[in-house]
Amino acid sequence: MTWTQNFTPITDNLVLSSLAALIPILYFFWALTIKRMKGYMAGITTLLVALAVAVLIYGMPAGKAVMSASQGAVYGLLPIGWIIITSVFLYKMTVKSGQFNIIRSSVLSLTEDRRLQALLVAFSFGAFLEGAAGFGAPVAISAALLVGLGFNPLYAAGICLIANTAPVAFGAVGIPIIAMEGPTGIAAMEISKMVGRQLPFLSAFIPLYLILIMTGWKRSLEVLPAILVSGFSFAITQYLSSNFLGPELPDILSALVSLFALAIFLKFWKPKTIFRFASEETAAAVEPLTTAEAETKYTKWQIFHAWSPFLLLTLFITIWGMNPIKPALSGHYEGNNALLGGINEIGKLLTFQIEVPGLHNAIIGSDGLPIAAFYKIELLGAAGTAILLAAIVTKFIAHMSAKDVYSTFVEAMKELAKPILMISAVVAFAYVTNASGMSTTLGMTLAKSGDLFPFFAPVLGWLGVFITGSDTSANLLFGSLQKVTALKVGMEPVLALGANSSGGVTGKMISPQSIAIACAAVGLAGRESELLRFTLKHSLFLLLLVCVITFLQNGVLSWMIP
Repeated sequence: MTWTQNFTPITDNLVLSSLAALIPILYFFWALTIKRMKGYMAGITTLLVALAVAVLIYGMPAGKAVMSASQGAVYGLLPIGWIIITSVFLYKMTVKSGQFNIIRSSVLSLTEDRRLQALLVAFSFGAFLEGAAGFGAPVAISAALLVGLGFNPLYAAGICLIANTAPVAFGAVGIPIIAMEGPTGIAAMEISKMVGRQLPFLSAFIPLYLILIMTGWKRSLEVLPAILVSGFSFAITQYLSSNFLGPELPDILSALVSLFALAIFLKFWKPKTIFRFASEETAAAVEPLTTAEAETKYTKWQIFHAWSPFLLLTLFITIWGMNPIKPALSGHYEGNNALLGGINEIGKLLTFQIEVPGLHNAIIGSDGLPIAAFYKIELLGAAGTAILLAAIVTKFIAHMSAKDVYSTFVEAMKELAKPILMISAVVAFAYVTNASGMSTTLGMTLAKSGDLFPFFAPVLGWLGVFITGSDTSANLLFGSLQKVTALKVGMEPVLALGANSSGGVTGKMISPQSIAIACAAVGLAGRESELLRFTLKHSLFLLLLVCVITFLQNGVLSWMIP
């Protein structure tokens, strides 16, 4: 039996219906920022509120609402939860084996300055991981690395979330941009060009903004040369690669150029004063090393050996995201290569796509077509599996006993139980919001802004990423709406689509999924409310910048539209 979505359930009034659709979102903000609930409790109760609104106001059958929640919960466990578990597991292995002390020393040999460490690890290395994997791995790994270096856990998580703004639109080898081509009919290359003429402004600014948050204006000026090298090398590469190569490589190339440019620059330039936080509270605080100690304590081979788990992580994640390997791992390879064909057969055995009972093709969407609903589980193709393989190889590199590896994995699982519960709950909430039509109601309301729509177009992307936790999902959710509305108000459709993706990147840092992932990675489970309060104002400020850029590009800067 099918059910048709109704986007104006309250007396056919869009405004009143939008207020109803906002109830779960406002409740979530209240639960975390004012009530200061534990993250998993905020997630579970928000899900219950969303179910109540979906059933009692939107008229969604209770069974379908519950099944849509179950679909989201499964996705929260795999691939998202799996990435977090394996990422933290790998990090803990390097700590227990003593390898992380060498990693820490090697970073300190470049610089002891916390400002520059943030640029190297949170901005450049995090962007590389975003380009290769996405789905939370960049924040989890880079935040854990910063904590290991001596950063306050809350600061480490917050800085990595904000730094992750620059690469999100081209994350996971360009999937957010590529995914938008299907529902909108506009070539991914054209969308890539448009985003590549918006985000570089933000990318050049983010390094300065990060250091301003950390230290204030005066201390930021002390490292301004390094900030300029980091930000502009990233932004210029991002523009060139997105406009001339396509959406697949901007993050990977920009991150590598930025990382190597800053590392080389630091060989010839040092700040006059070394900055450290007044109080650096870490789970395993150690005395900071001097630069001389860091340079002489370990050989180059020891440093390479210590970094090898993360080099392997990068290698495996990159391979997992490459074509045609990626489809083979999921059992979708159609070529003639014998090796890939064999991998494809294994991928088929380890990939499960099961129709969600009572939900698959049982909801009629805004386009009048039934919406497919599957539990999709990719055991081999998941990015978390690539990270697990890196961890398995690390066992031999670090000469850890099987007993130590097992105890480390169990320790990671115990620490992450509640954060994974929160992630599953908030992804379930996102699925209920989409299946009931609440997300579309909010999008339709913003689309009513008329001549001001170019200013508000990025807000749709921001809202979509907050709800779904994914720029890809936000682009799929609101891409068609952006295109249709743009044509109505005389705006170039490709600009609206670019704005959706660019605006979405500013919502990533406050998405419940991202908050839960960051807290889990740095051992702050239960303190998600603190992290949300830290990132919220920065999210709104950066969103405002994207809104202004889009508004100007629709008018005086229209020559920038491809």
